[in-house]
Amino acid sequence: MNRLDDVIVIIPSLEPNLKLLDLLEQLQNVNLNNIIIVNDGSAPSFNHIFNVAQEKYNCLVLKHYVNMGKGRALKTAMNYVLNYFPGCIGVITVDSDGQHQIDDILICAKKLIDNPSELILGYRDFDSSNVPFRSKFGNKITRQIIKFLCGIKIQDTQTGLRGIPKDFMVALLDVKGERFEFEMNMLIEAKEKDISILEYPISTVYINENSSSHFNPLKDSAKIYSIFLKFIISSFSSFIVDIGLFSIIVNLIKPVSSYYIIISTVFARLVSSIVNFALNKNRVFKSQGATKYSAIKYYILCIFQLIASALAVDALYTLCAGKVSESIIKIVVDFILFLVSFQIQREWVFRKGK
Repeated sequence: MNRLDDVIVIIPSLEPNLKLLDLLEQLQNVNLNNIIIVNDGSAPSFNHIFNVAQEKYNCLVLKHYVNMGKGRALKTAMNYVLNYFPGCIGVITVDSDGQHQIDDILICAKKLIDNPSELILGYRDFDSSNVPFRSKFGNKITRQIIKFLCGIKIQDTQTGLRGIPKDFMVALLDVKGERFEFEMNMLIEAKEKDISILEYPISTVYINENSSSHFNPLKDSAKIYSIFLKFIISSFSSFIVDIGLFSIIVNLIKPVSSYYIIISTVFARLVSSIVNFALNKNRVFKSQGATKYSAIKYYILCIFQLIASALAVDALYTLCAGKVSESIIKIVVDFILFLVSFQIQREWVFRKGK
């Protein structure tokens, strides 16, 4: 039995050129015959390409009436696979613009067959001289951000060549993201579901400076980083509450108590933590877990963070001999604690259940 028949190829496509047909020819030459193309709202003038894909290469073409984005196209195809190919091992996703070489695609399929419970990623070499600046810069920055904030260490966060196990596809149907941000969210979901990631090197091919790509660096990067941006906004909102109350209380009780820094820190943090917990649970991480248990873990974190903040501010203020204001010192200390807190909240406090 040809195990390649148990691997479905998904190709999301928006207004493709003839390279798509070349790709289909190559796929069939290596016995990757189960191919689903998603026409993601292409103009009618591109219908002839999709017709050839159906008639000559026997591909299944699913159609979005309007452009709905790469993420939605992938989910449309995965939903179809789960319904009509229940015995499959999984799918491999391939871009339609000719950037993925057939040898690399075949390796991806074979690795998925050999590792049917792992997410397979083909990674590009961004130090190569033929990589456009926007792709090199965007991927390197994103790689460092996701490593630091999510603990995910991979070579290529935006690769379109992926092998996705069938069971993981079920979870991915509920993952947020309709456009390119879905590929980033897929990595985060794999982390949360303890899905191992297996990487392998692929050829780094960019055609005409990647001019055929529909990736918008500004718009789509903003969506990719949305969870981080929401956390920053949430933290900044509670920070304003915290530092505002801290400054007011310091001025009120400094003349009457030598413990004014610790007292001010405790009261300000208590109020701001209530604001922060509500925002993080409902807006940032959108946790469906029981509020009671999330709150217990959150306030355990808050207690340790509060103690660390109070002791650090007090120690640094003493070290500076009063030459730097308490509020300035607190800003520096709490910024460092903010970076640590994000990781702990994501990995422990609001972590999704398996």
